[in-house]
Amino acid sequence: MLQQIEVALSAQSTGLTEGFYNTSKILTRQLHVHYPENVCSIALRTEFDWDRDLEPVEVLDGGRTSVFSLEASKPFLYFKPVLRSGGRITWAAGSNELLLMTNAGHHHVYPHFQAEEGGSILPLIEIESSVLGRKHALRIYIPPGYSENTLRCYPVLYMQDGKNLFFPEEAFAGNDWQVDESLNLLDKMHSLDKAIVVGIYAQDRMQEYTQPGYEIYARAVVEEVIPLVNDRMRTLAQPEETMVIGSSLGGVVSFYMAWEFPEVFGLAACLSSTFSFKDDLIERVLSEPRRDVRLFLDSGWPEDNYEVTLSMALALSHCGYVYGHDLLHFAFPYARHSEQAWAQRLHLPLQFFSGKVSMADRGRFV
Repeated sequence: MLQQIEVALSAQSTGLTEGFYNTSKILTRQLHVHYPENVCSIALRTEFDWDRDLEPVEVLDGGRTSVFSLEASKPFLYFKPVLRSGGRITWAAGSNELLLMTNAGHHHVYPHFQAEEGGSILPLIEIESSVLGRKHALRIYIPPGYSENTLRCYPVLYMQDGKNLFFPEEAFAGNDWQVDESLNLLDKMHSLDKAIVVGIYAQDRMQEYTQPGYEIYARAVVEEVIPLVNDRMRTLAQPEETMVIGSSLGGVVSFYMAWEFPEVFGLAACLSSTFSFKDDLIERVLSEPRRDVRLFLDSGWPEDNYEVTLSMALALSHCGYVYGHDLLHFAFPYARHSEQAWAQRLHLPLQFFSGKVSMADRGRFV
């Protein structure tokens, strides 16, 4: 299946679909290419002629921003920045970029030119927690190009059960969520804004992911983990750029964190969550003012917390959440309560968080 997707992406990038999508009018859009090296120049190659440099119409920020004006008779255009230095041309790493001509506003690109297969996972970080009386253990994923193109800041995904996210040798029953693989594929599809992922390791899930323990755990994350990440990494720290995600009990604590701290988390994704087991979150939703957060809920069926997840989704709808805008709910027939099942559908909350259509709905240019 993955090979079929790669072939399809290759066909689109090389222009094999040319001529099928023409519109009745010429579409125009401005593209801003940002790169920190100002002793070189940036040009653009497009699918109209991969051998011809397109020159910028303007260069800003001391040479760090090159502005291009593009026209097309179809609603999308593939392109790639090139770096010119001393007569040498270096193509941007990765697959060809996709510009959506139907969107308003300027499109911003932060290329990197050192070849990378995908993002990187940093060594385990441990920090003391005065709130919990123990150490936090964190595993951080950084997207491709993070170290080279230092002009870009990124949204952040905080994920529970950090040991289950990246490495099968750490994960429960040897099955990890394959978070880096999912992010790399979605990036190659041009369907997702690049993001930093912070995996937070649990010590006692039954205590820290349920009431009242999740109150202290959430405060520790908000007061200790997030400031550390924002201080050390180039993050977009606004709530609309900060997501928390978890499954089962991890979904419960993720919901609690967004409901309790909406000024920190703008979205929570809760997969197969055990709502109403040692928590009062459904009751709180029905009795308290709605929070300015977006919520993604899902489960398998039968079992897999199907009934309580559906009950929570309906409670949210009752208190004013709008399905498709700030609330999504899915039920997957015969999906199991397992790391493998959550890995297979991880792309859905990721796209709800920072997919191109979702970002456009929030007023961000893509």
